[in-house]
Amino acid sequence: MASADLRAELECSVCLNIYTYPVNLRCGHNFCRVCIDRVLDTQEGSGGYSCPECREKFQDRPALHRNITLRNIVENFLSAQPDQEESGVFCNHCVDSPVPAVRSCLLCEVSLCAKHLRVHKKSPEHILCDPTLSMESRKCSIHKKILVYYCTEDETCACMLCVIGGHKGHEMESLDEASEKKKETLRNVLQKLLTKREETEERVQSLQEHRRKVEEKAAGDTERVTALFTDLRRRLEDLEKRILREISGRAERISISIRDLEIKKEELSRKMRHIEELCNMTDPLTVLQESDTGDLCGTEDGDNEDRERHEKLLHDGGGLDVDGISHTLHTLSDIITEVNVDFYIQGAADIILDVNTAQNNLHISDDRKTVSRSDRKQNQPETPERFPNCPQVLSSRSFSSGRHYWEVDVGGSDWWRVGICYPSIDRGGKQSVIGYNNKSWCLYRKDDQYGVTHDSKETCLPTNTSCNRVRIDLDYEAGRISFYDLCDPIRHLHTFTTTFSEPLHAGILVGREGCIKICGGNEKGKEA
Repeated sequence: MASADLRAELECSVCLNIYTYPVNLRCGHNFCRVCIDRVLDTQEGSGGYSCPECREKFQDRPALHRNITLRNIVENFLSAQPDQEESGVFCNHCVDSPVPAVRSCLLCEVSLCAKHLRVHKKSPEHILCDPTLSMESRKCSIHKKILVYYCTEDETCACMLCVIGGHKGHEMESLDEASEKKKETLRNVLQKLLTKREETEERVQSLQEHRRKVEEKAAGDTERVTALFTDLRRRLEDLEKRILREISGRAERISISIRDLEIKKEELSRKMRHIEELCNMTDPLTVLQESDTGDLCGTEDGDNEDRERHEKLLHDGGGLDVDGISHTLHTLSDIITEVNVDFYIQGAADIILDVNTAQNNLHISDDRKTVSRSDRKQNQPETPERFPNCPQVLSSRSFSSGRHYWEVDVGGSDWWRVGICYPSIDRGGKQSVIGYNNKSWCLYRKDDQYGVTHDSKETCLPTNTSCNRVRIDLDYEAGRISFYDLCDPIRHLHTFTTTFSEPLHAGILVGREGCIKICGGNEKGKEA
């Protein structure tokens, strides 16, 4: 095949240049890696992808496969192409019109085209090389003789006079021999670089694929988070309006009561005047025939209502519990500050259960993520770490720094405790129960009541709490343990604040016939 025809076969149909890092699609067509990536990027969001050459459709972004054979063909083709025009070296004997030289003779110090090379002397002293304009660089700078040897000791090229002069006794190699050895070294370096480049290409491709997945997930997450914050802003605005309305309404209610009392006072004055007129009459018949005497006297019920309203208004402090409202809003602000954006991105810590700590009535699954309780004992050997009487188990890993979180499915049990504890927690008696000592913190459910416990001090949660899946968030340096109900939207349940003095293990207590599962499994933070 002619060189021009081969070059046409080796051209990318996108950039119309020789392939660079050629890859192919499932349809069999080849492209430069950068070119096809750019084309596929422009097709994103259009509902599908297609080959720019044959237009074959792909529902998902097609995988790109390196074409190593084609890459080798390209490299061999490029290495075999003469670079005469770019060198700017022309035959010294073609005086009528410049003809590119194919070789230069270092002895004669001339460059020759193919025609004049055929008639050039072939004796050994005529050393031919690639076309060059700088023939002085091919000669010894001291003796002005042609460089024909390579001194391996001094790592420099030498002429015949150098061999018997300054390089006398040194190990010498011919230029061709030394060149081949260096080429072999360079080929080894090239192979390593090729391997690194391929590894880099694979990393780029994997990150591009991961980026696409992240972008797809981000679209849904953005919509959900936006809806959550819109709802939160609406609730806060409603609360603000309700509080301000209550503040302004209190004075208004007193004003209304004052107005009503003023009206009633005027009515009472009118009745008093009328009664005085009746008392001053001399005609008994007129007095006895007065028809509204009962209305003039019937005021006792109204007086009782007025007294109650008056007492209520007087004992009203005249303002809201601003301190209480402020405390609630500051608590909300602290919760917002605690929100760990990182765990939303990074994923849950990998928690697995330590069989050596599990009470014998607890069964641990093969993946050590699920614990269930039954009357059948497991006949596990006694160990100092095991809880002999409490249906409890700890995690095999501990945390001594960093921020971590994990999620627990508690829907399979109606009595449970989940939380964290120090490894020095007691293993026997009531003090071994998580939350019943100063070495553990937990969220619990018992008899449809939810609460949190530390050092036997219990705090009940609202009666409308109902958890099937909870999240435990640990910030070791900040000394915070937070519990969340993973409902929709996620609800903060409680936060303990302390200073940790030991590594921390996850802990689970399971009620009768219950089953609890740890969810998730990607590390974030630093393991002890």
